[in-house]
Amino acid sequence: MSGRAFLIVMDSVGIGGAPDAGRFFCGTLPDTGANTVAHIAAARPLRMPHLDALGLGAAVRLASGADAPGLGAAPRGLWGAATEASPGKDTPSGHWELAGVPVPWDWHVFPDTRPAFPPELTAEICRLAGTDGILGNCHAPGTAIIEALGAEHLRTGWPICYTSADSVLQIAAHEQRFGLDRLLALCAALAPTVHAMRVGRVIARPFDGTEGQFVRTPNRRDIAIAPPGDTILDLAAAAGRTTHAIGKIGDIFSHRGIAHLHKGRSDADLADHLVRLADQAAPGSLTMANFVEFDSLYGHRRDVAGYAAALEWFDGAAGRFMARLRPGDLAIFTADHGNDPGWAGTDHTRERVPVLGWGLGPLPVGLVDFPDVGASICAHLGLRGPAHGKSFLPVLPPDDSTVAPVIA
Repeated sequence: MSGRAFLIVMDSVGIGGAPDAGRFFCGTLPDTGANTVAHIAAARPLRMPHLDALGLGAAVRLASGADAPGLGAAPRGLWGAATEASPGKDTPSGHWELAGVPVPWDWHVFPDTRPAFPPELTAEICRLAGTDGILGNCHAPGTAIIEALGAEHLRTGWPICYTSADSVLQIAAHEQRFGLDRLLALCAALAPTVHAMRVGRVIARPFDGTEGQFVRTPNRRDIAIAPPGDTILDLAAAAGRTTHAIGKIGDIFSHRGIAHLHKGRSDADLADHLVRLADQAAPGSLTMANFVEFDSLYGHRRDVAGYAAALEWFDGAAGRFMARLRPGDLAIFTADHGNDPGWAGTDHTRERVPVLGWGLGPLPVGLVDFPDVGASICAHLGLRGPAHGKSFLPVLPPDDSTVAPVIA
């Protein structure tokens, strides 16, 4: 039980090639051909020596047949690409399926109309908020709608309510004018109604500042439907293993199966937690992390240059983390969906995702399914696996299989 497991989700770092991409859309454009990493690299070659050494460039080629300039290393780690089955390209679907629980239902998505929400839901928001109305009531990017309606929100006190192509209802409010505790209470009270509609999440989006200088704060809160089965976090906790959740993992999994939660104001803070846990996490423990800023700051805003810089920064953080891992550990880097900043619209894109592992290699695992990631984590920890997925780990890993990080 000495080996530890780390599952690191690079939010939205897709690598193209999803066989059902044509069923998913950004506006009127199908996702066929979307490829987050390859399109960023085509705009500007990427320098990611640590993850490329594990097999990132090879995974892009496997998933989609595309080359990613700058990512051409011969793989030295476990590497492959995973395909999602759940009928969505959203955060809960991707994370749950990676953790062994595919989504068994179709999510409800609000129509891209004005208003987007049915009258009875709007009335319930007003009742719970104690206001005479709401602002927004439409599809919109979060930062843009705060810029557009923040001043009116300050004047009226009405919450800003919006959605997207994901199954989500987001409520933005000023931490001082509306109140952070009031916003969080509103979202918590509304969540059962929204979840009953098969809407995946209610998200509190607090912001601060004055007109022309509004900025979202780090006090976001996601209130998600609970997974409909036992995830790898549940299985590890039930077996008495220590579990750690970094970033918004706690919110995504409704805080089930999580002993220790590690939050921060930015991905840089979360990287510090990950590096610290590489030193401190107990033998046999499971750590699951989400790094969201690829998605929230760059993917939705279609900022290719910003996304590229974030990938290269993360590669350095991954190198620091891997340098502290121990023989017998397994760390898998993957993603939950794509969000191609070179694509149309502002929404996620349906893509395969990389599966890159430190601790075994070189080991090509090929095209796998999302639940196989969770099944492999459980196999490494000697735990009963989830109901879905099969391990892609060898039965008897060679003793000399630990992959040393590349020094940039």
